[in-house]
Parts: sequence; structure tokens; C-alpha cells
Amino acid sequence: MDTMERTVVRCAEGHVFSTATFPMQNLGAGRIGPGRLIRCPRCARLRHAVPVGFAAQR
Repeated sequence: MDTMERTVVRCAEGHVFSTATFPMQNLGAGRIGPGRLIRCPRCARLRHAVPVGFAAQR
């Protein structure tokens, strides 16, 4: 059984996918923005991505 928490993210191109890790998501209030550079499985490029729930909270 997979116990790893997954995060649903949206890349800059609009592709939505889940990832097992979202780098530096728990740095606290001192972090610079919610987005991270991550490889999108749809377009196979490094893209800026944000958690899907973050965009809905703005």
C-alpha cells in the first residue's frame, strides 16, 4: 500500500497532475511564493507549478 501523500498541481501550461513529492512545500511562511519548478509529465518540460487548491483560495 502506498502511504506517500500526493499533491495535485497545475503547471504553467495548465496541465493538472499529481506528484508524490512537491519540493519545499513545508518551508513555512518565509518561502517565496507557493510555486515550484517541476517536470510536467504531459509536456515533459520543467514548468512552474502550483498546488491546485492554492489557486482556488486566492
